[in-house]
Amino acid sequence: MQWNLPNILTLLRILLIPVLVFVFFQEQPWARLAAAIIFIVAALTDWFDGYLARQLEQTSKFGAFLDPVADKLMVAAALVLLVSADPRVGVTVAAVVIVGREITISALREWMAELGGRTTVAVSMIGKFKTAAQMIAISLMLWQSDLFGLPIYQLGLVLLYIAAVLTIWSMIAYLRAAWPILKQ
Repeated sequence: MQWNLPNILTLLRILLIPVLVFVFFQEQPWARLAAAIIFIVAALTDWFDGYLARQLEQTSKFGAFLDPVADKLMVAAALVLLVSADPRVGVTVAAVVIVGREITISALREWMAELGGRTTVAVSMIGKFKTAAQMIAISLMLWQSDLFGLPIYQLGLVLLYIAAVLTIWSMIAYLRAAWPILKQ
């Protein structure tokens, strides 16, 4: 592993997961806001570490492997926390769809790489919109409290449902792109 700033930021994102869990379960008035801030910091490092790796020419195989893993671990942990706090069917289904898609696409990418078709399942714009909606939704739902009269949790919930729809859409797009190789 190369110890450079992008990889350190990626590792920081993983180390923030137990902190997020601990803070989320604190029965203090500040806990949900703090959990949201921790998640937002993690989401920002997800963007920032890739940007720095490219700008500083510090891309590495380790970073390319660990960055998506860190992202998926943080999102999955946050979704589990949200479902534990609000186990309604809609929240649970959205969480299962998002986590299930991540597992499916990760497996598809790995398999396609073995077949020499890794670029067939590269990140798409739909995936980027899905990620943005998902990160904002989770942040708002972790925060939970209304702000200036805006129902923050409900806005996050709507965005989570939008993210779930975009998740299915992007998964279908990935599977369609990989289908010619899959059906062989």
